[in-house]
Amino acid sequence: MSVKSIPTPAGTQDTRADSVVRAPQVGDPGRPEVRRPFDRYAPVRQYSLRQILGVWAAAAIPMGLLAWIVAPWLSDQIGGRDPFIESLLICFNVGLLWQLAMVLYLVRREQGSLAWSRVRDALWLRAPQDPKSGRVGKKVWWWVLPFVVLSAAFNALPIDPVGPLPRDLPNAISTDRVGDFFSGNLVGFALLVAVAILAPVVEELVFRGLLLPRMRVVFGKRDFVASGVLHTLYHVHQPWSMPATLLDSTFAQAYPTKRFRSTWMGIITHTAPSVLIIGVVLALMLK
Repeated sequence: MSVKSIPTPAGTQDTRADSVVRAPQVGDPGRPEVRRPFDRYAPVRQYSLRQILGVWAAAAIPMGLLAWIVAPWLSDQIGGRDPFIESLLICFNVGLLWQLAMVLYLVRREQGSLAWSRVRDALWLRAPQDPKSGRVGKKVWWWVLPFVVLSAAFNALPIDPVGPLPRDLPNAISTDRVGDFFSGNLVGFALLVAVAILAPVVEELVFRGLLLPRMRVVFGKRDFVASGVLHTLYHVHQPWSMPATLLDSTFAQAYPTKRFRSTWMGIITHTAPSVLIIGVVLALMLK
């Protein structure tokens, strides 16, 4: 006897966090319950190539303009111990907040609401889901660890050229100029912490939460590769980081996000290096 799922009545929506849609038993009462994992593609609308590139441009172009045009201009308008470093941090924060506002606007337009249940499903902010068993959360979270290690390995590869200082922060941290700027500078440290947290979180919301689930029709099974490429090309504000970013973004962020249908996978792996940067700069500030 065939088993068929009974559809959810129209107008209803499962808003329980980390839920699994369960099909009721049909036929033989002794037969085990049939479970069907919640389709996380269901709440989102697929984008056209034009829409995908439009979102990319809306994220990348402002960041490029802020970094290469606005920041140098702003550094001539403000004072302080190092106006250029401060202006860069201010501009990066502005650009990242713009991207966050863009994501919320697009979700609001698509879903009709910014209620958490809508935002969570629209941006894949549920706990990770095992692609084979359909289990959600708990032990599935452990899968993030190998991707954190993989991300660290990619970032440790000596494949990125050295960018102009002090723009290339990881290489600039060891210089006296950056050390002098952050020493005892609580405002500068706060700006750095904001960038270090906003950058990975907001970028993952844009490229993995918003774009990746909506790219399946255009790119098919290679959508996670396209996500990594778009995120890499987004870094026009720091192009020297593109080689490692291509590997890291594609295989340590986009791939686990798609496999486990959870943007949290990319957010965690992307944010891990920021903890190290914050720790190093904190030590500079306390000198």
